[in-house]
Amino acid sequence: MARELWSPEAIDTTVPSVARMYDYFLGGSDNYESDRAACELLLKQVPSTKALAVNNRHFLRRVVRVLATEYGIRQFIDHGSGLPTQDNVHQVAQAVDPSSSVVYVDNDPIVLAHGRALLDENDRTTVIQADMRDTDGIMDHEDTRRLIDFDRPVAALFVSVLHCIPDEDDPGALVRRVAERLVPGSFLVVCQLVSDRPEIRTFVTDFMAEATGGHWGRVREEREVTEFLSGMEILEPGLVEVSTWRPDSDLAPTQQTDEWVEWGGVARIR
Repeated sequence: MARELWSPEAIDTTVPSVARMYDYFLGGSDNYESDRAACELLLKQVPSTKALAVNNRHFLRRVVRVLATEYGIRQFIDHGSGLPTQDNVHQVAQAVDPSSSVVYVDNDPIVLAHGRALLDENDRTTVIQADMRDTDGIMDHEDTRRLIDFDRPVAALFVSVLHCIPDEDDPGALVRRVAERLVPGSFLVVCQLVSDRPEIRTFVTDFMAEATGGHWGRVREEREVTEFLSGMEILEPGLVEVSTWRPDSDLAPTQQTDEWVEWGGVARIR
C-alpha cells in the first residue's frame, strides 16, 4: 500500500466532519465533541437523521452483496467511503469471494489513518486519500491500478456522498466521467439526501455548509438524482428510497419518516 504523508495535526477536531458525523449516527467512537454537537443540533430539526443513516448503511451492505452474488462483480471503488465500521464493502464482497478487490476513497485524513489500521492485513483492499471529484487521480492512482483491472467490470459506489458536492462542481458530470472510464457490464451505485420540502432542503444545506466549513453541497430533489443517471439502465426496483431497495425480508426496517430520505439505486453501464 502506498503511504501518503499524514500527521495528527492534519485533523481539525474543532470543525465537524461529515464522515465523523456519520460515524456518530451509526454508534461509532471515531468522532469528536464538535461532531457530536453538530449531530445533536441537526437531530432537533430533522429527527429522522439517525434512522436514515442506519438504513443507508443497510442499503450499502445489500447492494454490495447483490452485485457480488447476482452479477459477479469482484471489483469495487467506494467514493467518499467514510470511517470504517461493521460490514464494510470489502467484508461483504470478500465473504462472497475472498479475491474481491476494494478501493476506498476519502479526503478526510482521519479516514486514511483508521482505514490503514484496519486494512494493513488485507492485500486485496486499500484506502487512498483523494477528492472524489478527481476521477483521473483516483483511477490512475498506483494502488487503484494494483487492485483494479479496468478491462473487467467494476462497481463504482457513490453512497450518500453526492450531497457533499456543490452544484458548481456538477455531481452529475462526475458520475458520467466515472461511467466513461468503466467497461460495459460495470455498475454505478448512487444515492443522496433528498427532500420534497423546501424548508428542509434549505435548513440542512445551510446548516451543514456552515458546520463543516463549506465541505458540503446541497440537499436535492428526487428528479435531480434521476438526472445523474439519465440514459443508463436502472436495475429493479428503480430509483427509490433506499430502505426499500431489495430488502432482505418483509420485516426489514424501512424509513418511517419523510422529512428527508436517501434516494437512489443502481445503474448498469452498457
